[in-house]
Amino acid sequence: MRILDRYILKAFVGPFLFGIFAFTSIFIGTGTLFKIAQYITQYGASIWAVTRAFFLAMPSIVVLTFPMAVLLASLMAFSKLSATSEITVMRAGGQSFLRLATPVYVLALVISLCTVAFNEYVVPATNHAYQSIIRNEIMKEATPRTQNHIVLKTMDGDNISTLMYAREYNADTKQLKGITVQQFSNGNVSQMENAQTAKWTGQYWIMYNGTIYDLSTKGAGIERTMTFTEQVLPIKRNPDQLSRDQMKPEEMTIKQLREQIKAYKSSYVDTSELEMELYQRFSIPLASFVFALIGAPLGLQKTRSSSSSVGFGVSVLIIFIYYGIMTFTAALGKGDVLPPVVAAFIPDGIGVLAGLFLNWRASK
Repeated sequence: MRILDRYILKAFVGPFLFGIFAFTSIFIGTGTLFKIAQYITQYGASIWAVTRAFFLAMPSIVVLTFPMAVLLASLMAFSKLSATSEITVMRAGGQSFLRLATPVYVLALVISLCTVAFNEYVVPATNHAYQSIIRNEIMKEATPRTQNHIVLKTMDGDNISTLMYAREYNADTKQLKGITVQQFSNGNVSQMENAQTAKWTGQYWIMYNGTIYDLSTKGAGIERTMTFTEQVLPIKRNPDQLSRDQMKPEEMTIKQLREQIKAYKSSYVDTSELEMELYQRFSIPLASFVFALIGAPLGLQKTRSSSSSVGFGVSVLIIFIYYGIMTFTAALGKGDVLPPVVAAFIPDGIGVLAGLFLNWRASK
C-alpha cells in the first residue's frame, strides 16, 4: 500500500469510528432505552433481564450505523484534506480524484461485505436471544394465544426432511388450521399433504380431512393422490415447543428466510414481506459503498468551515433522504406494487447514480 493511500485511510478511520459511536448513541437514546424503561415499568422486568436484552440489541443497531459512519467519514476526511489544500497539492502532483478516493471506496466495499457476514452470522442469533428474553422472561404473561403463519421443519443432517406450514395456531384449543406438509428426498419434494385442521392429542398431532399427493413419480408422468380422515402429523414438537420455535424475520438467517419463503409459497401465502427482509440483508450493507461514492466528492465542495458539525449535518441530511426513499420503496415492495428485489435496491441504485455524477464532476 502506498504512503498516500495510508494517509487518506488514516484520515477516514477516525471519523468512521466516531460515526459508529455517535449514530449508535442516537439509536440507543431514541429507541432502545425507552423500550428498556417500558419493560421495567410495565412488566416488572429484572435488571439482569433488561441488561442482557440491552447488549443483545446492540448488534442490530450497530449494523445500521455502518453505512452512516462511512458517509460521515468519507465526507469529513475529504473535507479536511480539501480545506488544508492537501487535495490540491495531490492533484497538482498528477493524482486524479478517482485515484485519491480509491482506497476509501475499496475499504467501503470491504465494510459492505463484512456487514453482510455480520448481518448473517451475528445479528440473527443475537436478535433471537433478545426476543427469547422478551418473550420468555419479560412478557411471558402477554404471550398471544393465537399465532399466524406457523412454520416448522425437521432436518436430516444439513438437509430438510419435513417442512410444515400452518395458517393459524390456537394455544387454547391446541389446534392448527390450514396445514401443508412437504416431505423431502434428496433435496426434492417427494410427498405433499394438505389438511384442514390438526389437533394435539397429548402425544402427537393428528391431521383431519386431508389429501396426500405422491410426487416421487412426477418425472414419470404418474400422479397418485389419496385422501384421509385422520393422519399423524410428522412433526414431533409439542404445543409449547411449537410456540417457542416461531421466529420473526429479523431472527432468521438468509437460509432460514429462503426456507420460510418456500414454505409460504407452497401454501400460496404472500411472501413479499419476507422477500423484502431477504433482499435488504444485501441492499442495506451495500449502502456503505454507496455512501462512500457520495461522501468523498461532496467533501470537496467549497464550504466556509470544515468542522465536524458541518460534516455531521450534511450526513444527517443525506441519510434522511436515503432512508426516506428506502422506507417508501419498502412499503411498495411489501404491498406488491413493486417486485421486492427491485424495491430493495432502488435506494442503492439512486445513490450509485448520484455518486457517479458527483465523482464525474469532482474529476473535472
